[in-house]
Amino acid sequence: MKAERTPRTGVCRPVTAEEVDHFHEFGWVKLPGFVDPDVLRAMLGDAREKMGDDADSNPLSPGLAAAVAEGRTGLSYFNAQRSSGLSHPVIRPLIHDAGGNAKRLQRRTTAGGADVGVRYYSDFFVPKLPAAKESRHGGNGPTAFHQDFITFSVDRSGGMTFWIPLESYGPEAGTMSFVNGSHRAGVLGDYTTYGDGDALDAFPELRELPMSEPMTYELGDVTVHTHLTIHGAGANTMDRPRWAYLLVTQPADVRWNGSPCPNFDSTAMKPWEPFGDERFPLIG
Repeated sequence: MKAERTPRTGVCRPVTAEEVDHFHEFGWVKLPGFVDPDVLRAMLGDAREKMGDDADSNPLSPGLAAAVAEGRTGLSYFNAQRSSGLSHPVIRPLIHDAGGNAKRLQRRTTAGGADVGVRYYSDFFVPKLPAAKESRHGGNGPTAFHQDFITFSVDRSGGMTFWIPLESYGPEAGTMSFVNGSHRAGVLGDYTTYGDGDALDAFPELRELPMSEPMTYELGDVTVHTHLTIHGAGANTMDRPRWAYLLVTQPADVRWNGSPCPNFDSTAMKPWEPFGDERFPLIG
């Protein structure tokens, strides 16, 4: 998609009407020149401090440490490390600028005609490690085609993920492809329920839909996809990590659906309870 870019007035530029239309038509959109490259360079420095230059030196989480002790490995898709984004002086402005754009992309209104806002849900550094090297964390394999929605334990759609590379990358880094229009197929289960295959095997009708080419990003380009959009990626065939950052947003009126979730502590919550402002602040 070729769209005329709007100028940046902050960390991120505003999305265009054409980009919003593309997002709703295909379930994803590429936003060229969306983020200030200097911000991304600073974020890459922070990620390396947390995870090491190899993106594999951060401490193992308790769950992953237990899995490794049993001879299992972590998720093959990437090595996820929580960011301190909401309190980080460089990342916080990006989160809020992206939140305003998520509100435009979401394109929902209340019964009274007001725009429905957007909540912060989570953010992570997510380097994909080189496939040819052993990894403590896993994170060095391909990303099976899957859908994100069911993993977030929310009661309604409308959430989206900003996938932000911290360097320029092409397909050799293991960048994503999207199944165009797959967000209209509804909820298609958890990625762990597909056996030895992926979403394209479990729902072969998806193969009738066109698929985007693996993305190529210049520094500052990002993609945004809905949590109903089927997506996947190849392995990282480079000899270095593919550094990226994920920001996940949800609609302001989202509620917890009562199911277990690794992304937040629900012990003090009740099913169908709204997500509170303290942990999940409004950002758009």
